[in-house]
Amino acid sequence: MSKVEAEQQRIVVKIGSSSLTNSEGGLNLERLEYYATEIASLQKSGYQMLLVTSGAVAAGFKAIGFDERPRALYEKQASAAVGQALLMRAYQESFARHGIVAAQILLTRADFSERQRVNNALMTIEELLKRGVIPVVNENDTVSVDEIKLKFGDNDKLSALAANLVKACKLLILTDTDGLYTADPRLDTAARRIERVDQINDSIFDIAGGAGTSVGTGGMRSKIEAARIATRGGIPVFVGKAAHPGDLAAACAGHGKGTYFDTALHSLPIKKQWVGFHSIPEGCIHIDQGAATAMLHQGRSLLPAGVTEVNGDFHPGDVVEVADPTGAIIGRGVVNYEAWQLRAAAGFNSDEVKRRVDVHRIEVIHRDEWIGLQP
Repeated sequence: MSKVEAEQQRIVVKIGSSSLTNSEGGLNLERLEYYATEIASLQKSGYQMLLVTSGAVAAGFKAIGFDERPRALYEKQASAAVGQALLMRAYQESFARHGIVAAQILLTRADFSERQRVNNALMTIEELLKRGVIPVVNENDTVSVDEIKLKFGDNDKLSALAANLVKACKLLILTDTDGLYTADPRLDTAARRIERVDQINDSIFDIAGGAGTSVGTGGMRSKIEAARIATRGGIPVFVGKAAHPGDLAAACAGHGKGTYFDTALHSLPIKKQWVGFHSIPEGCIHIDQGAATAMLHQGRSLLPAGVTEVNGDFHPGDVVEVADPTGAIIGRGVVNYEAWQLRAAAGFNSDEVKRRVDVHRIEVIHRDEWIGLQP
């Protein structure tokens, strides 16, 4: 790959709390320096690098007097307020030793749920990357209102959303284990590492465990969910370990110490990313099997005749989930009906719908404003 080709590619690296902090809390500056060196090396080879980091709570709770990671939300937020400053200062100092400027970007779930806000974030990141700055992205824990561990899964999901947003060529999720195993290798000596995953299905989720350490909040399951989001957007993912010089470059090159999640899909347009992964659904539409097949496999729009049940109070332009006859969520889309209109139109053909309600478009969800979420 030539330098010109490399400059056109972006890599998102996500580092979890357990990889950045000591087991009892506080930053592990030696490990942070290692990751900064690895990332700087890739940038100097021509890649545009974006870092998604965890560790603010873990870095800060010892500094304000807690003996162990706090549990109450306000205690975590207080720890993050201190830890985020410590974390960013350490990154800036480490990258500066390589002649690289690092920029802080703090995001919340709400920033992704509003299209204007997510577009503003993208424009900021684009300008930083153009200028050779490494954006360091983290969850804004001090102002988020949900439980920290439930929002982004130790920033795993955040890294997938960010990778989709910037149209990365790869997402590298670094953790303290060397990939996905058939069972917990700490408990089962017969467990073997899964080198590649072509399709993320229920069996892959079934073998994932919970959170791995006391200082982090993400487990392998959240990393698989992040991989599902990223690969659905056309971005291949590596989940594994980087501990020695050159490991990150090896992971990037396809022979790292971990599991690779492949994709045959292409990068999603920003609008479909927002519909599928960033937006907050306002309701759920249940459909029959014929409609589900048409939407998932035939590229068809949803018509009122295929609707069997309507839940929620939504309006035209809102995002809704779509469920098949078993109740499984198969996708999301922008709805063209008021909820009460759709209840009146459900199950009827188009001519009858026009007699019952006055709508701008007959399609409940147009195929151009729909994204399927099944493998």
